[in-house]
Amino acid sequence: MKLRLIAIATAAALASGLGAASAADHQAMSKTTTPATMQPKDSLSLTRQQQRTAFRDISREASSQSAPSSFSASVGATIPGDINIQPVPAKLAARVSSLKPYDYALLPDHLLIVNPNDKKVVEVINRRA
Repeated sequence: MKLRLIAIATAAALASGLGAASAADHQAMSKTTTPATMQPKDSLSLTRQQQRTAFRDISREASSQSAPSSFSASVGATIPGDINIQPVPAKLAARVSSLKPYDYALLPDHLLIVNPNDKKVVEVINRRA
């Protein structure tokens, strides 16, 4: 009987240890891995409706700023230091989920969607989108 209790206790200890280790591994992986769809990339393809929504929502909240005369608002351009960029607002990211990991800069005639990792423009949305 004593031997059987020891065997059961050992099995229970091993099972709980494996469960805890498995949970710890899962938790560690979930902290270090982010779904690929949430990682900003250097390219983005928004529909015309998504572009309109983005421009409308951001222009209601943000003030436009001037860009240096040497800056050309085009995909692939690096944002100069004198243009302020901000994270895409949560309300807009909820409506257009592909914008969630990006930043933006609002210029008088353009909304620039920016990869926050390398400060490159990934989408230029014209005021008349």
